[in-house]
This record gives sequence, structure tokens and C-alpha cells, in this order.
Amino acid sequence: MKTAITGGSVDVLIDGDTIAATGNFELPADAELIDATGLHVMPGLIDLGVFAVEADACAAGGITRVALMPDQAPPLDDPGLVQRAALAAKPRLWVHPLAAATKGLAGLELAEYALMRRAGAKAVATGRGWIADSGVMCRVLAYAASLGLTVIAHSEDAGLAYGAVATEGATATLHGLSAAPAIAEAMAIARDLALAGETGAAIHFRQVTTTAGFDLIRMAKARGLRVTCGISPAHLLLSDIAMSDFRTFARLSPPLRSERDRQAARAALTDGTIDVLCSSHDPRGPEAKRLPFADAEPGASAAETLFTLGLGLVRDGVMDLARLATLTSANPATILGVDAGRLEPGAPADLCLVDVEKPWVIDGARFASSAGNTPFQGLPVQGRAVRTLKGGRTIFG
Repeated sequence: MKTAITGGSVDVLIDGDTIAATGNFELPADAELIDATGLHVMPGLIDLGVFAVEADACAAGGITRVALMPDQAPPLDDPGLVQRAALAAKPRLWVHPLAAATKGLAGLELAEYALMRRAGAKAVATGRGWIADSGVMCRVLAYAASLGLTVIAHSEDAGLAYGAVATEGATATLHGLSAAPAIAEAMAIARDLALAGETGAAIHFRQVTTTAGFDLIRMAKARGLRVTCGISPAHLLLSDIAMSDFRTFARLSPPLRSERDRQAARAALTDGTIDVLCSSHDPRGPEAKRLPFADAEPGASAAETLFTLGLGLVRDGVMDLARLATLTSANPATILGVDAGRLEPGAPADLCLVDVEKPWVIDGARFASSAGNTPFQGLPVQGRAVRTLKGGRTIFG
């Protein structure tokens, strides 16, 4: 079956589940037509590092593929669990599981990456936590490198950050919150960069959020290390002031940082230090959020707002639309080693049609997600996906 998307930013011809042509092409007489007048046609988003698979929420946000973190119940440390996770959302969504770096994510004994790679794992991840034992982390990197897998690392030194729910500063002090210094991130990054350089491994820091952290990533890239990093819109748009009045929807991991660090993050986005914009989708119900701030679980429901908040950064002049597509599609595909994230003949027909002018108000109660815990509740925004296609088949809109 052929489908032609016409009238948008680019015309696209789809043959089955593959892009057959873009730009000028002869329209087949039997093609189904999709009118994209006034819309931007873009590759489907690839969300690198979600904690829950929610096909409806992802489709509503223009997401066609997710890299699933190993922090599941049980953790993804076994080939059978990886295989099951990869099939979890078919045919609605591509799920690319991330293999647990250590058994049970305990940070002690390496899991079997080779078997998990054959079962569908696309990278190795340390999960929500940092591997404190440098010897173990060195072996993780070396083993992953021998298989051509990227290691996706959490960057907070556990010795400093254990038990902390905020970043040290005026907001944490005013509210009496247990806090860790922002340098905990840079210390973890520095250790892991040294080990990555020693082993030759590719390492991706899932979220880098501090001035010192970005400086280390820049220097590592200049030295030729195989390093990339990501960030969520929350850490680009919010500072720790958003935690005022003990707003648990702003309880995130890593915690929100100072305004100085937020501005450094925006600069790192502009200068190319940041490679990936991810949602860090982690829906939490009322039983996890309607608690004292220190007892609430970290995380936000963010799949449906990832691209919209990215468009806000485009309007702010932090980046352009092409760069946003690179951060949310092309670069995640490269890190995972999947053939996706490009709008070219021969590529999978995973697409999203975006109305960049469409106004709406973020309301967690209206999310397709199982939970609406967003720190952007009530924020007026502009632009959203109005149609999402996976493999040439409409999954939203």
C-alpha cells in the first residue's frame, strides 16, 4: 500500500512501511493521500531513556520509538526479560530495551550483555543509580565496548547524593530539604570519562544538568572521547525555584538545579555540547506524589510534552527546528544503532506531522498517560504533533 503526504514542509511517499521518496515525485494513482497543508513533516521522535512504556502517550507526543530503561520489575538483566520488553507495545510503538549493566542493577556483578543484545537490547544502562565501584564500571565499559554497545550512565556520585532530594542552595535551605552539592554530577562524570578513555568505550550521560558537567563533556569531546550527553526540557526551562511550596511534581532525578546551571544548560544546547533531548518519561500516580516532598518519588509524565517544550526553545532562539529534529530523532538513533530518525528514501516510515502554531495548555488530567504528574501544569504552549505514523500506519491523529 502506498501513502502520499502532501502540502507540508516536505512531500513524502510511503510504500508499505518504508519511505519511498521525498520532495518531487510522481504521485501514484492508487496512493492514499494525507493532506499536511500548514504542517511540518518530521521524523518520528526517538525518546532515549523512558521508565515506562505508554504507547498512547508516546504517539500523542509524536514519539515512535523509545529506549526503555532497565529499571523495571524485575530489572532487565536477562535475555528473556529483554525480549519480552521489546515486544511490549507492538504494533503501536517500537521499544528498544536497554540492558541492565549489572545483575539486579545492584552495581556489583555484570549482567550478560551478549545474550541480551541478541534478545534485542540496543545499549547498556546503569539505570537510575551510579555504579560506585570503579572496578565494576571499568568492566562494564570494557564488556560493552567489545560488543559495540554504548553505555548509558547516570551521573551523580552516590556518596554525595545519597538521600538528597534537592540541590544545595537557597531553595533547599529555605525549605529544609536534604540536598547534595551540584558537584556530585561532575565528580561522577569525571570518573566515568576517565574509564571510558581507558577502555575506548562509547558512553552517553543520559542527563547532564550542571555547569561543571557541561565543561567536562566539552573537554572530553575535544580530546576525541566517544562521549555524548542528553537533557530533559525540565532542566532547560526550570530552576530549583520551581520546588518552592514543596511542589512534588517538581521532584525530579536529577533534581532541578540553580538558575546559573539552567543558563549553562541552554548555552550547552546552543553550542552543540548536548546531543539528545529526552523526556525522561516517568509517570507517577497520586500515591507517589501526594506526599511530603522528601517522601515523594522523583519523576514526571513527560512524553506528551517533549516536542512541544522543545519548540518553545526554538522560539526562544536557543536552537532551530532542524537542530530539534537532530536532538530528538537522528542522534538518539545513532546512539542506539537503529536505522531510524531520518527523512530519506529507504528509511522506516516513522513520521510525525506537527502544527507548530497550535495553541494549547498543558493539563496532566488530559494526558493519555497513566499519570499526569507534570511540573508544567497549566503552562500555555504552542505547537504539537497532530498525526503520528509508525511504519506508514497512523497511530495518532
